[in-house]
Amino acid sequence: MILFIFNNQPYDGGDKTYNALRLAKSLHVKGEKVKIFLMSDAVDMAREATQKPDFYDYDLVAMLKELFMDGIALGVCGTCMTRCGIHKNQPYFDENIKGTMGMLTEWSIEAEKILTF
Repeated sequence: MILFIFNNQPYDGGDKTYNALRLAKSLHVKGEKVKIFLMSDAVDMAREATQKPDFYDYDLVAMLKELFMDGIALGVCGTCMTRCGIHKNQPYFDENIKGTMGMLTEWSIEAEKILTF
C-alpha cells in the first residue's frame, strides 16, 4: 500500500498537490493500493466550499473526489477538520471521511511507502 499525506493548502500557487493527485491516480490505475490522508490546511481539498481559483488550471477538489469515488481510501484529520483551512467548519464532500491519528498510525504501519506533500 502507498500512503499519501497532504499538509498544504490545495491552491497554494504551486503544482505540488496537483502532481501528487496525478501520481496517486496513476498508481491506482496500475493496480496499486493507495490511501490518502489530509492534515493541516490540506483538509480544504475535501470541502465543497473550496473553489478552483481563476488562475488555476485544475479542480483539485474534483480530482480528489474522483479518486475517492474510484475506491481510493481517504481520511481527513478529525482535529484539523474544525481548526484548519480557509473554510473552517464548512462541510466535507462525504461525512464518512473523518480520520484519526490512530487511523493514520495504522495506515503508516501498513504502508510500503509513505509520500508526503
